[in-house]
Amino acid sequence: MNSRTDTPVTVIGLGLMGRALAGAFLKAGHPTTVWNRTPAKAGPLVDRGARPAPTVGEAIRASSLTIICVTDYQAVYELLGADETELDGTTLINLTSGDSAQARQAARWAEQRGARYLDGAVMAVPPAIGTPEAVILHSGPQPDFDAHRPALDALGTVTYLGADHGLASLYDVAGLAMMWSMLNAWLQGTALLGTAGVDAVTFAPFARQLAAVVADWLPGYAEQIDRGSFPAEVSALETDVRAMSHLIEESEAVGVNAELPKLIKAMADRSIAAGHGGEQYPVLIEEFRTPRND
Repeated sequence: MNSRTDTPVTVIGLGLMGRALAGAFLKAGHPTTVWNRTPAKAGPLVDRGARPAPTVGEAIRASSLTIICVTDYQAVYELLGADETELDGTTLINLTSGDSAQARQAARWAEQRGARYLDGAVMAVPPAIGTPEAVILHSGPQPDFDAHRPALDALGTVTYLGADHGLASLYDVAGLAMMWSMLNAWLQGTALLGTAGVDAVTFAPFARQLAAVVADWLPGYAEQIDRGSFPAEVSALETDVRAMSHLIEESEAVGVNAELPKLIKAMADRSIAAGHGGEQYPVLIEEFRTPRND
């Protein structure tokens, strides 16, 4: 990491993640001002050299760069919308979790008050902050990101996604979709093998190897999606759906919950009914693009 250590930074919100962010800036040598609604949480950071600010307004005035990481976007408005809080001229990076519409609205709100605004998402647990394993996503005007990139490098692997303020939130939830889907698939397999006395620790290396193989398919499948053309180079969806039936039948036969494979098969069945049975699995993107209310 190439982090300039002379840039003052303010961190607002000292929950587990906020404390980790402030700690990483301190470790990198940045003069760090902190504020939290409960001042006692700042104690360990103050012991390490952080400066506690008595008010949010003073915390923001202490630095040209302010990181805010609080409960939700409403808390952002409540804290930064106070009469004594002046945002004009500051760069505000919001790492509060929310959705893309909230991010875009917050950008307009902050810019109307004279702030430069970047929205972000932390793709890491607090103990990873400050290491390369911590991926921090940012979206908004690139000049504002570039101006503070050296300081942000203290947090981990920082990534710029684009000018749309909502992109960081969208990447965040897309990542969650990947994470939960992978874990749910592993849990399904673990439950199945458990009926034959195979424990989770034994299955995990095989599952990890298979996940890596599937991950290697993604670039080619992505090209098919972007082209809108899905030739069956490996397997046709109508072949895949027969394997889905086997998974459902096996789950039910050994007494394992079959809800997840039934959901996947229902989507595949709809795609086949629409005439896509001879195409490759990524053609299901149309099912994911189509909202359903039932």
